[in-house]
Amino acid sequence: MKKATAQAVKKNKIQILENWMKFQLTDEGLRDDLMNNEELHAQSVLLLDALIRAMETGETLHASSREFDPIRDVLGEISVMRARRGYSPRETASFVLSLKQSLFDAIEKEYKKEPESLYKEIIAVNNILDALSIFTFEAFLKGREEIILRQTDEINEISTPVIRVWEGILALPIIGTLDSARTQIVMENLLQEIVATNSSIAILDISGVPAVDSLVAQHLIKTVSATRLMGAECIISGIRAEIAQTIVHLGIDLSNIKTKASLASALRVAFDMMNVEVKKVDRRSNILLK
Repeated sequence: MKKATAQAVKKNKIQILENWMKFQLTDEGLRDDLMNNEELHAQSVLLLDALIRAMETGETLHASSREFDPIRDVLGEISVMRARRGYSPRETASFVLSLKQSLFDAIEKEYKKEPESLYKEIIAVNNILDALSIFTFEAFLKGREEIILRQTDEINEISTPVIRVWEGILALPIIGTLDSARTQIVMENLLQEIVATNSSIAILDISGVPAVDSLVAQHLIKTVSATRLMGAECIISGIRAEIAQTIVHLGIDLSNIKTKASLASALRVAFDMMNVEVKKVDRRSNILLK
């Protein structure tokens, strides 16, 4: 790329930016519900300035050059921000590609008497913007994956609450699929709460687990084993008829683990283990009801 091209772009920066903004604001795919015009203008200025600085560095420039590190940083930040706002990968990459025509117009003015140079410079700029749009696409996907992973971790934390139902008795209702990552969270939360409350019994309620296969069963067994290593006994509740049949067909041995059909039944077993008796009282007559 010739230095004259970079100079032409820099000289016509205001016009290029104006034309580019006009194109973006009249685009049918404009997402003004996700970003206002001022933010869009600020991003456009940021990208154009970074591009001009990179273009001024040399004639053998290409999108993977070291000189393009700053512009890749800018695009990375823009891509992650747009991923958080709810843009699609196509919309984010189009932000870069929409700059093409405005740049081409400025280059055409510079080389209007040199058709061969005009062709070469337009091809060079086109290749750079295509490569940057691909980088933008990749940065967007990476940013969105990080957001999804963070949200998944947050949801797992929320969906595995350890409840202190009685002095020395904890309950952990599990809702959804139990995989290796979530099992680790369940174990950590449960063991930490056992230590914090000095509890001796933990109830794992799997009423909200849609299906139990051999992998889920192994995760449950690991959780029970970890609980016992902490000196606490574990009871599994929520064993529905279909889950019981599945466990039998899979040949999984849960005979050494206390299991109950409901959380209420498990709680009664926990009370018996702790020698706790709960009775109803008619407070109007102060009569104990058995």
